[in-house]
Amino acid sequence: MPTGRLSVVVTRRLPEAVETRMKELFDVRLREDDTPMARAELTEAVENADILVPTITDEIDANLLARAGNQLKLIANYGSGIDHIDVASARQRGILVSNTPGVSADDTADMTMALMLAVKRRIPEGLERMKEGAWTGWAPTALLGQRVHGKRLGILGMGRIGQAVAQRARAFGMQIHYHNRRRLREEIEAQYEATYWESLDQMAARMDVISINCPHTPSTFHLMNARRLKLLKKDAVLINTSRGEVIDENALVRRLEAGDIGGAGLDVFEHGHEVNPKLRSLPNVVLSPHMASATQEGRLEMGEKVIINIKTFDDGHRPPDLVVPSML
Repeated sequence: MPTGRLSVVVTRRLPEAVETRMKELFDVRLREDDTPMARAELTEAVENADILVPTITDEIDANLLARAGNQLKLIANYGSGIDHIDVASARQRGILVSNTPGVSADDTADMTMALMLAVKRRIPEGLERMKEGAWTGWAPTALLGQRVHGKRLGILGMGRIGQAVAQRARAFGMQIHYHNRRRLREEIEAQYEATYWESLDQMAARMDVISINCPHTPSTFHLMNARRLKLLKKDAVLINTSRGEVIDENALVRRLEAGDIGGAGLDVFEHGHEVNPKLRSLPNVVLSPHMASATQEGRLEMGEKVIINIKTFDDGHRPPDLVVPSML
């Protein structure tokens, strides 16, 4: 029997409170297990749902959208990144796309600092010694790392997350530098005492730490390529909590193996969960499983934004977090 409510398909398990609220508001089909949908399941979803709620693990490309039924009117993405969605193709078919911006800025910035400290202070090596029972006591030259105070931090992408990283890094006494598609207003630069570099090459060659905080777009694919990685100082550290595709991962491995880069802290990888095995074996590399935004508070806020976007659309208004191709 038709319920008169929107038909919503959710592609992954979401926090229980979010799923409960969705069941109250919509005719929702939830994911029973926490695995990505197969292509056939995604196809069936776009053929029949009014609203699709995907995540970064779902490839919503032009071929999939070509199978969408006329009733599909909104893709309400659970997450801020939308590089897995062909937004232009969606709009051509009259399908709106929304996301959840701003929710994870603080969480991601926290993880950026955590990875930076973990690499610079060799924290995983210390933890491993403790777990193995190999620590025999304090020694003047054991596990010597580097302080972050006074070091130059180059932020690649000075949006919400980049600015949140700058705020935290300043509290650690770091000097803030940044490269961005557009220069920030003077008052924002003054707030962080930030120095703008029009040339990424020049900035990269002078920084002690580089933090990747830009989205993945065609123009940022392999932005940190082999040539640019060669510009980094020998003791520089590269941190990435954005998208793995921004770095040429094979080139990074070669530089790390040769000792030409001080270290790396990576939360994202060029080929998703397929991590280059060589990265796992390098002592100056800290890896985390794409968990920069993984806080209870953040995941609930993301769900709330998804629900607001769907409800606003259902009420006949523009979703507050509508994504348009010109934003990309």
